[in-house]
Amino acid sequence: MAIPESRRLAFKEIPIIDLSLLVSGKTDHQTVEDIGTACREVGFLYIKNHGIPKRLIDDILVAGREVFSRPVAQKEEVLLDKRIRGYLPLGYRSYDGESIAATSNQEGFWMGPDRPVKTDNRLDGPNLWPKNSQLLRESLEAYYEAVTDLAIVLQTAFALTLGLPENFFRELFLDQSSLLKINHYPPQHNPTTVSNIGVVPHSDEGGFTILWQDSTGGLEVESKGGEWVVAPPIEETFVINLGDAMQIWTNGEFSSTPHRVINRSGVDRYSIPFFVSPRWDVPVKPLLGSVTTAGSFEETFEQYQSKHHRRIFPVAFA
Repeated sequence: MAIPESRRLAFKEIPIIDLSLLVSGKTDHQTVEDIGTACREVGFLYIKNHGIPKRLIDDILVAGREVFSRPVAQKEEVLLDKRIRGYLPLGYRSYDGESIAATSNQEGFWMGPDRPVKTDNRLDGPNLWPKNSQLLRESLEAYYEAVTDLAIVLQTAFALTLGLPENFFRELFLDQSSLLKINHYPPQHNPTTVSNIGVVPHSDEGGFTILWQDSTGGLEVESKGGEWVVAPPIEETFVINLGDAMQIWTNGEFSSTPHRVINRSGVDRYSIPFFVSPRWDVPVKPLLGSVTTAGSFEETFEQYQSKHHRRIFPVAFA
């Protein structure tokens, strides 16, 4: 039996927030309040007037399509490494403990801060680039810089809506370990199990994610009642979703919401997520209030993220 089609999500459930005033450097209390409501009640929001030029996205898509069209052997010359740089192969498997959890029908290319390898920090390292891929490198590096500026705007808003100093989160993300990725999802016809879809149900581990998605659709969000609902593409917007670290830092006040991707469109789907992650030595523990979030314990972000990378991307640790 095929997985049932998800309900189309009413926009009032994932709000669309105009970021123009915040991007221009102004403090707009209503926008900050709206962001806070979305973070507490949904864990997802759309943003428009975000200031990211469309040409940057177009360049990534041109370069990404060319690289993904290459023979598998060429792509795997820069196979994903332990610092999550390089090519993530189509149909990679993720694990839960020692057992196979699921297969994701997606391939991707990852890059991050280009830094020397450090013995005490498994998140830093050099980027891996395919041969003859100058446009891919230039477009991803330019986009990384631009979307980092957008992330700072959101970090400020998150702090203000919590009644914190505006630089509270910004300081956690100095010398960030954020990663950028371009995804390619081949079409799937009537998948029968959530263990073999575009991307299996999950929540992101880091601070938050800034996602560009094409017009194909396929992103689905799990509602508070456990219902899967569609988060449709909206032209000239990004989708923002909070990660588990942000939920832990805020002592559960902000929500990290599970989501998945099923590409039922019949055509290839592309997306560009920017996983906004803090400095490697930032603690992953509640930073607000005095009550510890159930199930959380203190570790550095490097320890926390590396543990999850090993489970999610075993291909990088083979």
